[in-house]
Amino acid sequence: MTAQNPPAQRSSLLSTIARFREAGIVVFILILAVLVTWRTPAFLTVNNFRDILLNISILLIVALAQTMVIITKGIDLSVGSMIGLVAMMVAFVFKQSPDFPIVGAIALGMALGAVLGSFNGLIISYGRVPPIIATLGTLAIYRGMVFFYSQGTWINSFELPSAFKQISKGVPLGLPNMIIIAIIFTVVVYVFLNHLRTGRNIYAVGSNPEAAQMAGVRKQHIIFLVYVLSGLACGLAAVLWASRFESAQTNTALGFELQTVAASVVGGVSISGGVGTVPGVILGALLLGIIDNSLPLLRISPFWQLAVQGLLILTAVVVDNLILRSSTRNRRR
Repeated sequence: MTAQNPPAQRSSLLSTIARFREAGIVVFILILAVLVTWRTPAFLTVNNFRDILLNISILLIVALAQTMVIITKGIDLSVGSMIGLVAMMVAFVFKQSPDFPIVGAIALGMALGAVLGSFNGLIISYGRVPPIIATLGTLAIYRGMVFFYSQGTWINSFELPSAFKQISKGVPLGLPNMIIIAIIFTVVVYVFLNHLRTGRNIYAVGSNPEAAQMAGVRKQHIIFLVYVLSGLACGLAAVLWASRFESAQTNTALGFELQTVAASVVGGVSISGGVGTVPGVILGALLLGIIDNSLPLLRISPFWQLAVQGLLILTAVVVDNLILRSSTRNRRR
């Protein structure tokens, strides 16, 4: 029997990582949970786990939308600014009209977000502007609009009606509304991506755009759609954000785009497009939530959070790139 040569062994290892990537994240989460619990038993409690789920609910919603964008080989760097702008606009509505219906507030937030997302979609899909450049520009534009719309002022808790604050904090089924909304949104995205033609077309455009077009898939339409959906998700997240923190500030969700990209790529979404699953994104968001939650318990400075997120993104992208190169070599043999 001949031993495998080093390149073959490396290729086999990368193939194994690609197949069991989500299982690897689960194992890593369990090891991390055991280590943190060993240092501080307060980590492994029902209340703390509920806090983690509450903290990642908004992240999961936006990361799932970011995932659809990344699958098409795009990226949306404007998600934090869209959340900030929509949160400010919806909060202003409630400040002026405290009796505004709650369902109407959620619908308004999602509609405003969809409008902002459609602008991204237009300049990327039809204007042919690279996604990273387009959304970097709208990141600045939308954040500037927050300052212009609010004139630099904040909307505080006492200016918002209690009904609005209950959007995220109500506990009708034993779980906070925000967790329930995140679960429902996750199920909808899973069904959309896995059981509807449009969802499958998103994967097709990301994996092989030329073949997708030859099969009748309208590439520009799909790319436009994912940015609209990203904006819609940001609109929903904005309402939940303002409700949970009982305020709308000029720096709301500042830098949030980094967290959404981290949750996506750590969860196995390929930055090269065409690859990504909803369960993987859930695990990616959960891992970030556990890290964020455990740092204060371990008395580690929260400033390390950004460094950890950056390290996770770099590691995930390097692994993804190695897997892509390995699969390309295997196809050429």
